[in-house]
Formats: sequence, structure tokens, C-alpha cells
Amino acid sequence: MQKKKIVVLGGGISGYGSAVLAKKKGFEVFLSDRGKIADRYKAKLDEWEIPYEEGCHSEERILDATEVIKSPGIPDKAPLVQQLRERGIPIISEIEFAGRYMGKARCICITGSNGKTTTTSLVYRILRDAGWNVALGGNIGESFAYSVATGNYDWYVLELSSFQLDGMSRFRAHIALLMNITPDHLDRYDYCFQNYVNSKLRITQNQTSRDWLIYSADDEVVWQQIEQRELKARQLPFAAKMQVVSGAGDGFVEGRKLVVEVGKQHLSLNTEKMQIKGLHNCYNAMAAALAALAAGVSPTRIRRSIYAFSPVEHRLEPVKEAEGVLWINDSKATNVDSVWYALESMTRPTVWIAGGTDKGNDYAPLMEFARQKVHTLICMGLDNQKLIDSFTGVVGEVISTASLDEAMQAARRVARAGDVVLLSPACASFDLFQNYEQRGRLFKEWVVTHC
Repeated sequence: MQKKKIVVLGGGISGYGSAVLAKKKGFEVFLSDRGKIADRYKAKLDEWEIPYEEGCHSEERILDATEVIKSPGIPDKAPLVQQLRERGIPIISEIEFAGRYMGKARCICITGSNGKTTTTSLVYRILRDAGWNVALGGNIGESFAYSVATGNYDWYVLELSSFQLDGMSRFRAHIALLMNITPDHLDRYDYCFQNYVNSKLRITQNQTSRDWLIYSADDEVVWQQIEQRELKARQLPFAAKMQVVSGAGDGFVEGRKLVVEVGKQHLSLNTEKMQIKGLHNCYNAMAAALAALAAGVSPTRIRRSIYAFSPVEHRLEPVKEAEGVLWINDSKATNVDSVWYALESMTRPTVWIAGGTDKGNDYAPLMEFARQKVHTLICMGLDNQKLIDSFTGVVGEVISTASLDEAMQAARRVARAGDVVLLSPACASFDLFQNYEQRGRLFKEWVVTHC
């Protein structure tokens, strides 16, 4: 019998992990990346004796595949992807592929336009601190497929983007977290918000009455969509702006406390003892606590881990305070909703650095906070006109810059003792940087060196 031919498109962390798992399962595997594959990933492919190519796509070989595992970074509109679909060759995501080989393991899956990285990291931290046999994967941590191939875990905690969800059909989240849905990546969804919403709701597909769905009842898009759908999972809503009631459990804010209940298990958290601050982190903590309680972690262990948890890198990450000015790296805030939460949490006069590759942003939700809290906006990008037009007259001063160094020099010049300088771009990073991580890292290096 001829071996099933698996082609992996994309040689990043998702791709090499998928290729290793396919090789371990006895398939004929070939990996193709039109760009350059990082040396550390090539070393893994060489170690597992997996054939690969970089800098091109051998179409004849790719179109001969039985099944294709596509990197989430490759859009469905790519010509090669279109050719595969025309030939009826199945295209799936790493998550769908790895999910076939999880065995009896269970997974906690987190998605949303914002907050998913912090929440995913927090859920993983709680389970790990409790001594559970758990792996971290998806958009952060190790490749999910590589963990399945090389480990034997009882639990997987996965951060899932809409692109990863798009490539899933049979995969099932035992505990699903839907943090929020705000406009993002609309260029990948024909500039139709409902298409993006439908993608996010795919996290609920295949859930049974034994599973859990945790969601924000403060997010109007989320609760309206959930009300419209016949979902089987037990529902655990959380909210800060309204009281929520669910027979299965819920999470809500009561003064300076977060109260979380799942069944007969009850947990109360003092927000002043948490290292992660702001309304957005109240949501993140409630969601993570609900997930951990649903999984079976004791309230005492959950409370201890949440109090000890520090901010995630590039998400409202304090870098340094010098001469009375606090510098904060929020490079991961690549959309308007993320910046809303960042500005909401500012308690000092703010110098705001924003800009990059605009994704069709509507800046209207930021106007009130910008007017109240920001005295200077520094636009950092190759095309700053939309930001300039949007905030001129809203904040005291708008400065246009075309490089990180120019933006940082301007920030240091206008910042006064008692201010905060906040890098919270609201845009993708691809005009000046490789990704938001590089942007955040260079911001931190500049602050440490020059302040």
C-alpha cells in the first residue's frame, strides 16, 4: 500500500513540528517554504531526515500531495493554495493534524482578538504550578505538533489564532475560551467582519455536553453570537460591567475582588494582590481561573499562581523608570481594541507611540482616552497620515517619525517627570520591523541603553 504523502507549506515553528509528527507517524513528508527557513528549524528537519526546500515551491511535487498542512501565515488567496483547492487536495492546519494523535490527552484552547496570549500563559502557569503534565503550544510556546510527536502530555494549553481555526474541521476543544471579538485581520476575511467572527466561533465546533465554553459576557459581539447558536458545551460567562448568571458557573467583579465559580468550586481574588493590572487583566484572570477550575485545579493553587504571575513580554510590559518617566512596551497591541485597554489602564500623563502597517483601523474608540490621557502622540511608520489626520486636535501634539530611533528621541524630548511613554502601536509591524516581537525588543534595548 502506497504511503500517504504529506506536504507541509511553511517552515516556521508550526511547519517543522507538523513535519516531524508526520514523519514519526510513518507518512512520506516534504516541507516547502518560499522564504528562508531559520537555521534552528532546518537543524530539526535534518535531525529527522525530512526533505525540504526553501526559496521556492516545487509545484508538481506539492500538487501530488494526499494532504497539505498549511502554515497559518499563508493566506487562502495564495495562488498555490487555490491550485490545491481546485484539485480537491485537503488543506488543514497544524492544530487539526496534531489533534488526531493526542490520544487521551485533553486541551484548553484560547482565542480572541485580544488577551489570548496573557490568558494562555496564565492557564499554563496555573496547571504547571499545580504539578500537572502540561504543554504550551499554538501561537506561543512549542509547536503543538512537535509536542505531540516527542512528548506524552495529559493536557495541552493552546493559543489559537483565527487563521489556525480556519484550518480545523474535526478538532475539539475540551475547554474553549473566547475572550472577545473586535475587528482585526479583515484583509484576510474580504473586509467582512462577520467572516472574521465566524472564524473565531469555530473554537466551539465539535464540543459536546461534557465540554466547557468560557466567554466574555461584556463583549456584545460574543454573547450575541452565542445566543444565536445551538451550542452543546456547558457555558461559563465572565463579566466586569454587568452581573452574569449561569447554572454551570461564572466570573464577575465585586469591588476590588474577582469572584469565580464553577459548580461547587468557588474562588475569590483580590485585584490589588495581582501583578497584572488593568481591566483587561481582570478579564484575563477570570477566564484563566474559570478554565483551571473547570479542569479540576484547586482554588488555593489557582489563587497562588495568579498572584505570582507577571506581565507577558510585549504586553503592557514595564521596561524602566528613569528621571521620573516610566517606559512601557505594549508592542503586541496590534489592533485598536488592544490599545483601548492599554490607554484605559494608564494612570499617568501619557506619551503614546503608535503606527505601522494599518489594517483598516477605525480609531474612533480611542478618541476619549486619547483626549483625557495623552498629551503627545508620536507616529512611527512609513505612512503616518491616517494617524495624523485622526488625532490632530484630539491630543496636544502629534509628531510624525519614520524610524524607531527618531520616535524614541522624540519621546525622550517631550516626556516629563511623572509621565509614561507607552509603545502601543494599534498596527502591524511589517513596515519597519520583522514582527511585533522585534519591534518590542528594539524598543526595550533603546530604553535600557539611552535612558
